[in-house]
Amino acid sequence: MRNVALSWVCGRAWTVSGLLRVRARAPRAAAFAAAGTLAGLLAACSGAAAPSSAGAPTPAPVTTGPVTTGPVTTGPGDSPSGAPSASATAPARPLAGKVVVIDPGHNGDNWAHPAVINRLVNVITEMKPCDTTGTETNAGYTEAAFNFNVATRLTRLLRAEGATVILTRTSNHGVGPCITQRAAIGNRAHADAAISIHADGGPPGGSGFDVIEPGLIPGHTDVIVTPSHRLALAIRDAYHRITHEPYANYVGHDALDVRTDLGGLNLSTVPKVFIECGNMRNASDAAKLSSPAFRQRIAVALAAGFTAFLAPAGGASTPAAGTSVPAGGASIPGAPSG
Repeated sequence: MRNVALSWVCGRAWTVSGLLRVRARAPRAAAFAAAGTLAGLLAACSGAAAPSSAGAPTPAPVTTGPVTTGPVTTGPGDSPSGAPSASATAPARPLAGKVVVIDPGHNGDNWAHPAVINRLVNVITEMKPCDTTGTETNAGYTEAAFNFNVATRLTRLLRAEGATVILTRTSNHGVGPCITQRAAIGNRAHADAAISIHADGGPPGGSGFDVIEPGLIPGHTDVIVTPSHRLALAIRDAYHRITHEPYANYVGHDALDVRTDLGGLNLSTVPKVFIECGNMRNASDAAKLSSPAFRQRIAVALAAGFTAFLAPAGGASTPAAGTSVPAGGASIPGAPSG
């Protein structure tokens, strides 16, 4: 009896609903009241129309294919209209998946451990001291402190670009590691690129920067010579473009220098360069290298150079030897776009 009565009531409710839609001249208040009443009746009728199993759980929603665009749940900032969210449309970070090793040359307490740093190690072409103290400006700003400060700034920029960054030392209050160990760190990490950061102690009348790349040592550097040259070009061009530091006028040629006497290069199995960011013994260069703002500009330039080498514009493959290297680094804060 209850089901029969309910069916009769539901039938009448659907009829009245249709009449109300036709009688558009009904007073608005009355229409709203009637609509509210009917809404409740129709909701009840909808629930009664389908048979149910007492106590049966409601089945969970079923997806019909793999989800490839991220979580399907919504949250603050999601677009209800189906438009992609800002995070979904953001471009991938250019250095995602890349590994970069940064070697801040020397160490702050090397001077206090002469027995350690003077121990001779084999760098293939000769025996050399494990490490040295580095140079300093006339005002006493040490190369070790400069190297570590720039490395720290560069690390932040590269990680923001998506790179995995490994430092050969994580403070400026220690000794070493030896030049052999510095190369080994990059090798073990299978780095896509590595750099050793330095500032020179050249003649006071000399100024400018230069990038040092590995020379050919048959059986040792064969594999890295060509990619290291491309890395050197990318770093040199970005450094000159962003810092406006001139090419060194006392060493190398066009800010490039090929050497086979540096353990950090000779023992490397990954593309690697050194950079002498300026001459600490030159008054003009020393003033710039001592400036935090200029050190940040150096870091931006080096990050742009790595981006140009590891993620050429447009996602193209790394350019072949002898071809130009894209500028790169447009997404790095502080880097000029041209």
